[in-house]
Amino acid sequence: MLVTAWVFVGVLAGVSGVLIGCLALRRAQATVEDCRRMLARQTHEGGHDLKAIRDVAVCRYDALAEMTGRLSFSVAMINGLGDGIVLTSINGRSETRTYVRSVVGGKGEQQLSPEEEEAVRAARLGLGPLIKARASRQL
Repeated sequence: MLVTAWVFVGVLAGVSGVLIGCLALRRAQATVEDCRRMLARQTHEGGHDLKAIRDVAVCRYDALAEMTGRLSFSVAMINGLGDGIVLTSINGRSETRTYVRSVVGGKGEQQLSPEEEEAVRAARLGLGPLIKARASRQL
């Protein structure tokens, strides 16, 4: 009886490990594909100033549960090296807050919100203005 329990625990641990590995592989494949697209885009656009802002993307969303209409937004403005800024405006009923964060090499120097990361990713991939509603969340 005790051996059967240990066998069951071992099988369960093995299956869990395989599932976690599959999820990690899928995530890694998506990241590799994003990098491949960015590299292909950069090699096809030779002769341009890599320091000039060239990629801009916008992510609109409802930041606060009390406000609808996707009035909040994050705008990523990125150069060919992946450097730039993300400008975010959170709109509420009585006030609006605006933030700007630096981006270096495609990553925020400070932690970016999911919407800011989405805007940076869209800009780096050259997807252009990205108008997308996100689920409401309380900040």
